[in-house]
Amino acid sequence: MEILHNFSLKKYNTFSIEAKAKQFVAVHSAADLKTILQENKSQRKFILGGGSNMLLTKDVDALVIHIDLKGKKIIAENDDFVWVESQAGENWHEFVLWTINQNFGGLENMSLIPGNVGTTPVQNIGAYGAEIKDTFVSCEAMTRENQEIKTFAKEECHFGYRESVFKNEVKDQYVITSVVFKLTKRNHKINTSYGDITTELTKNSISNPTLKDVSNAVIAIRQSKLPDPATVGNSGSFFKNPILLKSDFEKIHQQFPEMKYYDVSETEVKVPAGWLIEQAGFKGKRFGDAGIHKNQALVLVNYGNATGQEILNISKNIQETIFKTFGITIEAEVNII
Repeated sequence: MEILHNFSLKKYNTFSIEAKAKQFVAVHSAADLKTILQENKSQRKFILGGGSNMLLTKDVDALVIHIDLKGKKIIAENDDFVWVESQAGENWHEFVLWTINQNFGGLENMSLIPGNVGTTPVQNIGAYGAEIKDTFVSCEAMTRENQEIKTFAKEECHFGYRESVFKNEVKDQYVITSVVFKLTKRNHKINTSYGDITTELTKNSISNPTLKDVSNAVIAIRQSKLPDPATVGNSGSFFKNPILLKSDFEKIHQQFPEMKYYDVSETEVKVPAGWLIEQAGFKGKRFGDAGIHKNQALVLVNYGNATGQEILNISKNIQETIFKTFGITIEAEVNII
């Protein structure tokens, strides 16, 4: 394994931000990872997966370890369910398509989300009414400190809305090396109730959708709203949808009766951050090479040579404006580096 110096990370982050790593190495197995961690104990380390959920605002003064572990396999099954293990470096969307092609159900609503499998539990990624926690069984992770392998069961991950133990209690302590999902083999729970999936299926005259039909609908919707990172640098949704107490929301709703919302529980509602940003007039705005996407206000974009700091400044402007206008705080979903 060769450690490279002053290495460009432009191709390793979906925002396509030009930033340099002081040192860079790609690891292709858990053994490689163990060796690198053991041999560089005193080094500051930065773990890099698919680069899809981060904004680089400066060069990374650390040893960047790119997790490139590949492989997926069935580890158990019965008549109804299958347990599938994927290595952390597998591309998430390709893995989802592989499960669908095997007629394994549970991940189809999360098609076309950028990134790799290993980072999905960290963020508890989700889309169109599904989240990782719905099918997650466990993950294996290596401690950075002493290279021991620990298995995290679902209950130990403390999943929440775009939250997990890996973002909180054990942040920066572990490197996820593989993830196990429990998927259906029959009697699939087809979920078409969220967003525009039903509309997309109706448009294609599909009344009894298969897993593939749902996946195709989600892909079509995402492609119509979200720019392809290969064409326009972005990290998908930049902000979380704020969750408010109903008692607080009712006061705001009286002032803005047209505000959209979804019930989360008996006491909480979720407000679409994209709606707030659009109402505040940011949708489609451009500031040099940085801007807000014209089709989806939740997505901040790099049109070419924007710096991470320029995109961060836009995000702060949006947050301040939303708070002044609506009295609502919106938080970044993307990790700011």
